[in-house]
Amino acid sequence: MTTTSVALGFEAVERAVRVLRERLGSIPPTAVVLGSGLGGFTDRLASAVTLSCREVPGWPVPAVIGHAGRIVSGTCAGRQVLVLAGRVHLYEGRSAAEVAFAVRVLGRAGVRSLVLTNAAGGINPSFAPGTLMVIDDHLNCTGTNPLVGPNDTRFGPRFPDMTEVYSRRLRAIADEAARDAGVPVTHGVYAGVLGPSYETPAEIRALRTCGADAVGMSTVTEAIVARHMGMEVLGLSCISNPAAGLNTEPLSEADVLAAAAAAEGAFTRLLEAILVRL
Repeated sequence: MTTTSVALGFEAVERAVRVLRERLGSIPPTAVVLGSGLGGFTDRLASAVTLSCREVPGWPVPAVIGHAGRIVSGTCAGRQVLVLAGRVHLYEGRSAAEVAFAVRVLGRAGVRSLVLTNAAGGINPSFAPGTLMVIDDHLNCTGTNPLVGPNDTRFGPRFPDMTEVYSRRLRAIADEAARDAGVPVTHGVYAGVLGPSYETPAEIRALRTCGADAVGMSTVTEAIVARHMGMEVLGLSCISNPAAGLNTEPLSEADVLAAAAAAEGAFTRLLEAILVRL
């Protein structure tokens, strides 16, 4: 077992769980991870208690704009929820174990339903910026897997099934919530890549041939770990821009964050409508 896997193993996760409970009280069964530019959702929480991830032992600190590194417990539409405003990514030089650490802690703390959100590039040419996509499945194109290495059965089985990574039940709830909230959504397959460079047009053509509708640099590692631990997962992508080759404009981080901010109102209404049903 490597030094990293030991440092971020079961005992480290349990230490982090104890701190969360000491600082936040009881942990609700539903949690949300907010993607790039979507952190403003935490402002909608009532009776919010905020904890910096720096205060939790072992918790990796995000170093990317749009990822605040806050853990917020509060109520949304009358339902208690735990929200992670920000995540770490493989492209920061983080190991898959570090990227997975927060989800490991949530699972051991008692979270059973996990909503993973992200800003993504649109591969499907019908997806305009601002489109909200319910993730039906994913392609792991990161070149790694968070379950590589010795398996600790206290987290989950050696060979977990990934037939239904994104819960059919939660996807149906998302569709119902979207209808009631008047927020249009579409469905598609999310391709998770390593980054940090944006994809080339040839890579986008290849991903489209493989069945991807959107592409991003997060979510997949977290979803795999959540399923390993038996959590139900719902994935939501905010399409921030057409992927490379589908537009004449160069891609930029500023445009991604601006598009996410423009869609935040619809995203917030959708997320609130989903959470009240969980």
